Amino acid sequence: MHTSHRRPGRAWIITPGLRPERFTTAQNCGAGVAVVDIEDSVARADKQTARTTAEEFFAQPDPPCALGIRINSPLTLDGAKDLVALATYTARPDMIVVPKVESPRDIELVAGVLDGDGYTPDIWALIESPRAFDNLPAITAAPRLGGVIFGSADYAATVRCGTGWDALHFARSALINAATTANIPVIDAPTWELDNPDALRRDAERAKELGFYGKGCVHPRHTGVINDVFTPSEAEIAHARSIVAAAEASGDGVTSVDGQMVGSPFFTRARKLVADVDGTP
Repeated sequence: MHTSHRRPGRAWIITPGLRPERFTTAQNCGAGVAVVDIEDSVARADKQTARTTAEEFFAQPDPPCALGIRINSPLTLDGAKDLVALATYTARPDMIVVPKVESPRDIELVAGVLDGDGYTPDIWALIESPRAFDNLPAITAAPRLGGVIFGSADYAATVRCGTGWDALHFARSALINAATTANIPVIDAPTWELDNPDALRRDAERAKELGFYGKGCVHPRHTGVINDVFTPSEAEIAHARSIVAAAEASGDGVTSVDGQMVGSPFFTRARKLVADVDGTP
């Protein structure tokens, strides 16, 4: 059984831990979650500087979005140092993004070090290796896991496949299936084309259709498109409310709404959307 977690944002932006001049922009670009990175964007020689600099990311007294940090794998020396540093931060992250997760023990280790009186950060796992996909049921069942994020670049590099939609379709579908079984949300990987809003919108729409809750990005201008795609439209919300009303009127029996036959699976989906919009459990 998963513990209760804050509802994540739809657009997640990640910004390098060594670039403090970008911190304010990342936090105010419209993303629901802003993550400072001290893993892949930081060379090993600069890791300690990044740990120190990243603390500034959480110093803002009233941030406009949830704030997270991507640490190094807790199974590495740098990851161990990250956890020690985080335990001493004056301002603490809302979320810890754990890379290279291949076992539920990775999640337990982070929670064991950081959980304390009045502080239990949401812990999110980056799923980015074939071994992780082999162990998905165990990973997604970890009690302290808040959600999972698809790490497309690392996965594709390991498999030696392309980063296009077709090449990664199986991995995305497998991740959605396992996370849904565990009742946790999934965030898609960023679209790496910085100056192609059409490609970004197409990828976001595909991800939403597959069942992703939101999508990561590496540039502030991407957040608007992601929010637009993943935030339910007024028409979608109204249609879902119509289906919920029809379900109640029919006693959850098969009925029709706007000329479409609807039954139990449609009722379940509509109720989930309405509950999400209304902020009810």
